[in-house]
Formats: sequence, structure tokens, C-alpha cells
Amino acid sequence: MPGTRKLGRTADHRLAMLRAMVTFLLENGRIETTVTRAKEVRAVAEKYITIAKENNLHAKRQAMAFITKESVVKRLFDDIAPGYSNRSGGYTRIIKTGPRRGDAAEMAIIELV
Repeated sequence: MPGTRKLGRTADHRLAMLRAMVTFLLENGRIETTVTRAKEVRAVAEKYITIAKENNLHAKRQAMAFITKESVVKRLFDDIAPGYSNRSGGYTRIIKTGPRRGDAAEMAIIELV
């Protein structure tokens, strides 16, 4: 994927981290992380919400290949995606919360709108 941030990780570690964070975001509705990670998670999460809006077998298999929990995929197709049926993008919101105490990294909350 051109234009993605490396986030100081190898490709495998970065993909695993994004899978976990997207799964957690779809499961809980909001997560707190750094601003750069939130921006990467937003891109991937919105892609899978858009895929889920189609609600066919191919879309479910695509989601199952990336999202790590079957229950979250079911929730995505049954609850989350139908709620955005008349919205074309912009499913998440990033709110900056200030610097982290330990290393002053800029923190943010990413949540489903």
C-alpha cells in the first residue's frame, strides 16, 4: 500500500498491529492510541466498513481474512454497517487528547461516529 506509515515496525508486525487495533475498534467502538496510529487505523477500518455495506459472501470472507474475531465480523455486518447505509465514508472520528506523559507522544481517541 503506497502512502502508508511504517510506524517503526516490520511489515508483519505492522499488519498484526493494525489487525488487532481494527478488531478492537469495531468491537468496542473507540480506542485511545497515538495520532499516527489512529490515522492508519481509520483508513483500514473505513475500508472494511465499506466492504461490509455490500453484505454478500465475498465481503464476509474478505472481512474474516483480516479481522481476528468472528464475533466482531458478525457485529460488523449485522449492526455497524447497516447503520452507515446512507453515509458514503467518514465512519470514524479522531479526537486529539494531548501528549502522553511518558514520552510526550501526541495521543488521540478514535471512535465510530
